[in-house]
Amino acid sequence: MDVSLLVVIVIVTALAFDFTNGFHDTANAMATSIATGALRPKVAVAIAGVLNLVGAFLATEVAKTISGGLVDDKLVTPAIIFGGLIGAILWNLVTWLFGLPSSSSHALFGGLIGAVWVASGTGAIHFDVVAEKVLVPAVASPIVCGTVAAIGTFVAYRLTRRARRSSVDRGFRRGQTLSASMVALAHGTGDAQKTMGIITLVLISSGNLASKSGPPWWVVLLAGLAIAAGTYAGGWRIIRTMGSGITDIEPPQGFAAETSSTAVLLASSHLGFALSTTQVCAGGILGSGIGRRLAEIRWTVARRMALAWLFTLPLAAVVGGLAAKVATSGNGGVLAVAATALCAVAAIYAYSRRSAVTAANVIETPTAPVIAAPTFAAAA
Repeated sequence: MDVSLLVVIVIVTALAFDFTNGFHDTANAMATSIATGALRPKVAVAIAGVLNLVGAFLATEVAKTISGGLVDDKLVTPAIIFGGLIGAILWNLVTWLFGLPSSSSHALFGGLIGAVWVASGTGAIHFDVVAEKVLVPAVASPIVCGTVAAIGTFVAYRLTRRARRSSVDRGFRRGQTLSASMVALAHGTGDAQKTMGIITLVLISSGNLASKSGPPWWVVLLAGLAIAAGTYAGGWRIIRTMGSGITDIEPPQGFAAETSSTAVLLASSHLGFALSTTQVCAGGILGSGIGRRLAEIRWTVARRMALAWLFTLPLAAVVGGLAAKVATSGNGGVLAVAATALCAVAAIYAYSRRSAVTAANVIETPTAPVIAAPTFAAAA
């Protein structure tokens, strides 16, 4: 297969991952605002889509970490990266199907690391950078965000304890319009960069860019558009889990969770830490439940999420490694991986359509009637 054709295939695959990242992670920005009635579902995902696109242009430090930090770009080929992307896409779709807010970022890192490990050996992976920029932040970020959200929630209820509850809720809902928008902006700033970094790595590995180069402007634009389109499609299954599955969220909690998530995400993006937006926002939501007196926290859901986070890196790595092993065998290998992946995507899509018919797909708000939320299949 001509190298330039393979590069195009890998870039298109990277943008497909970026799209799945968008609809998989819509819940991170907008689930709490939809749950409290601050924003209508379609308005929420439209705002999130636009701000994801804007956020993609604000920073490139995370993209540089991926394109020149996690792996040795001299030992990576487009076929290896293609295998890693397949692992990430399939994990994203499986976890979306079951409504699990897993990390798209860690699916990408796992797929890439597994593919490089199998195809080029452990020497091609910079494990010190993986630990510093991925693993340590993965553990610390939800704890930090959850702590800040818990304190913010406690303070919000403490300061407004003598005010009329209806007035307080109305004020915080208005505030959520801004805080949720800032989370969407931060999501675009962080997550779109990961696809930028992958595409830049493809261009470096194929000789189209010099080593250690940053993403060209057209890569930034395409990554921003892809994640924005995916965000607008809306991952309604995960929105339900994040918006009402962990805890019943009131407007002060939603505002505290969103504000703390924004602060953590924007700071990490400019420092080059490849955080999981899902883990940060889930930590904020859990913290907001802890900070509100007598709030019910569904620890069973939290444990399921934690297990999904725990298995994301290794399982995406296994799939990415297998895909890379086949893809690097030649043109037939690339075509076989592509065909298998398309069949898997079609099967997941068909199952999601069937399950959508039998499941009640709704988002309940404490102050508004039940809002019917379309499935991703219907929205798309």
